Amino acid sequence: MRPPIRSPKEFGAGLIHLTFGAAAVWIGRDYAFGTGARMGPGFFPTVLGAALVAIGLAALVRSFMMPGEPIGRIAWKPLFLVVAASLLFGFLLPRAGLAVALAILALVSAAASEKFRLDWRAAAGLAALIAVCVLVFVKGLGVPLPLLGTWFGE
Repeated sequence: MRPPIRSPKEFGAGLIHLTFGAAAVWIGRDYAFGTGARMGPGFFPTVLGAALVAIGLAALVRSFMMPGEPIGRIAWKPLFLVVAASLLFGFLLPRAGLAVALAILALVSAAASEKFRLDWRAAAGLAALIAVCVLVFVKGLGVPLPLLGTWFGE
């Protein structure tokens, strides 16, 4: 007898999207929603959560209809490095500033890839990414992120 789930990877991805989306909607439920022109603090988590729920439901339905691959082994090293990079970013942002925190985030998470090599092109791309993030978020949108953190006297 054939199992009803034909694509375990799609099923797992659907459950993850559904869980995170429902959590975002649940967290945003107590915040003012606002309108599209004047968004409240609950607008982003609710809309993003609803989109994740829709993607999760679509993936769950697909998992029963289309054949797919089984879930393989968990890649522990890349998983650890990406989570560690995110935690380091959160720790370093107020202490070292946005530029240093972004550099560490990108370098540690890139180390999760077997194909990553730090050469001049990667370094130039990282510098450009940091410059664009500073220009867009700090200068353009006015997000109050420290360019230099408390470790550098800010």
